[in-house]
Amino acid sequence: MRRFGIGGSRLWLWGAPLPAALLLLTGLALEPPSHSGPFPDSAVDLVAPPSAEDAPGPALERIARRLQSGETLSRALGELGLDRASAHEVATVVARWVDPRRLRPGVELAAHRDGLEVVQALDLRLEGQGVLSLQRAEEGWEGNWREFARESITRSVRGALDGGLEGAMVRAGGPGDLAYAVAEVLQWDLDFNRDLRRGDEFEVLFEERFVEGRPAGLGEVLAVRYVNRGRAIEAYRFAAGAYYDAEGRPLQKMFLRSPMPYSRITSRFSSRRFHPVLKVHRPHYGVDYGAPEGTPARVTASGVVTFMGWDGGGGKTVKVRHPNGYLTAYLHLSRFPPGLRVGDRVRQGEVIGYVGSTGLSTGPHLDYRVQQNGRWIDPLGLRSVPADPVPTTRLAEFRSLRDAMRASLEGGGPFASPQVPVPATRLAAAGASGAGGAEPAGSAAAR
Repeated sequence: MRRFGIGGSRLWLWGAPLPAALLLLTGLALEPPSHSGPFPDSAVDLVAPPSAEDAPGPALERIARRLQSGETLSRALGELGLDRASAHEVATVVARWVDPRRLRPGVELAAHRDGLEVVQALDLRLEGQGVLSLQRAEEGWEGNWREFARESITRSVRGALDGGLEGAMVRAGGPGDLAYAVAEVLQWDLDFNRDLRRGDEFEVLFEERFVEGRPAGLGEVLAVRYVNRGRAIEAYRFAAGAYYDAEGRPLQKMFLRSPMPYSRITSRFSSRRFHPVLKVHRPHYGVDYGAPEGTPARVTASGVVTFMGWDGGGGKTVKVRHPNGYLTAYLHLSRFPPGLRVGDRVRQGEVIGYVGSTGLSTGPHLDYRVQQNGRWIDPLGLRSVPADPVPTTRLAEFRSLRDAMRASLEGGGPFASPQVPVPATRLAAAGASGAGGAEPAGSAAAR
């Protein structure tokens, strides 16, 4: 029989019953250890089970659809699973940010439904604007509007014409619609139907817009330099919607060079032309532009509509009276713009009609005519009177901005609008009927 010392006590193993000895040893094994080493008592933590509040909610099923033509918001919400009362309540909340009656077809709606197919959240996404998020709460629906992040980046491209202008712009690294924007800027000095030549050179400074980091279309054209058959045409944006040449003279003139930016001339002004329908020689007092039926035709100068209707061989015709004894006529139209009436004032560039083949015509085209003091004149030989130049009080500001744009065009570097104090004067926008506040081009680049 052996004797062991444990904690100052003695244990007689052979003298004690076996179960008691085992119980004693087991108790010793279960005794909490004393931590004399480097591990503190808190090293062993019991993790409590997550509370109901902290536990993640059930996954929601997302169902999306787009607003259909003629469909109301309430009806679309019903299609997503909301009852009539809930749909009405949601539409009321939406109206705090967006007029539901003005939502256009294609607007994206998304519903988030739980396992019982009850809608718990909604998203209303307005393309290019923002997203309205709605959550079901204890006392109805709550909404939050987040506007999309927007920015404009200024870029420049340069190249030469080797075919169409649009293709040349794309090959130079710009978007295709930049060609149409440049045509709008230079429409008073270049007829893009007949003036462009292979080898023409161009440089363009423009803005590209981004929404949420994604491309969102073309911004403003800030500057253009176009060399056409050795003649350099420069344009710099200085006031809202107005462009000036390098000396501060406005590009906008009384008449556009053409009623349609892109088309082809099929017949010119002539005192003796063989008529393709009547089969006789007679004067042709206009210029014919061939284009597909329905192509919009623009009024070339601001004025008042004096005639709109059927005019014999001219078919559907619109006539517009302009200052200084001028009158323009647009013949063989297929239809008139909705709402246009005799006596209406129209501004240069507005749609005056749509190409057709009414009257004595063998195919769709626009017969464009110009009259001065009762006498028909050749529209291609028309010389326009320009609008007012940049005021002398703002020439220093304009020249500083022009030089900055010109440096960016020539070097391809970034454009930074110079900080020039703006005097308290007003600049009449070219072609406008009244005075308007001038807006430096740099402010457009910064938007």
